[in-house]
Amino acid sequence: MAVRRILQLGDPMLRLLSTAVLDSAAARETLTDLRDTLHDFQARHGFGRGISAVQIGRPERVIYIEFEGVAYELVNPQWEYLSPEKFQLWDDCFSFPNLLVHLDRSEHVRLRHAGGRIEATGALAELLQHEMDHLDGILATDRALPGNSLCTREEWTRQQADV
Repeated sequence: MAVRRILQLGDPMLRLLSTAVLDSAAARETLTDLRDTLHDFQARHGFGRGISAVQIGRPERVIYIEFEGVAYELVNPQWEYLSPEKFQLWDDCFSFPNLLVHLDRSEHVRLRHAGGRIEATGALAELLQHEMDHLDGILATDRALPGNSLCTREEWTRQQADV
């Protein structure tokens, strides 16, 4: 098992622009490490669906996602379309697991990657945008809506229990 340390909010490496991966063996190794790190995070924290290579200290354009029973291995992904229609949500991140950020995301997206294309709406579209942002050095905190848009996980959970 190749579990890697996940970089945390404030680490300057999270702001790097990730570069294309040209070596398929290197991409495979990164994807294995991302999968193992995701599974470890899920076991320790009870949540998590995706992770980008820069979060484990590799500024490469590689993302690993597990969503609704499907694993997505994205090497060198690039946007083709982001819809102007938006929705709001509370987003979280492995790099700041105890903080949630209220933000907008596009409802519908399409991207291409070394293995083909993905078109998505809703939760998968949001997740793809989150991970793609990481590849461009953008964090959810950068996209926070004006006002009261940051919340600890503990407080958010308490508020949800009161609803």
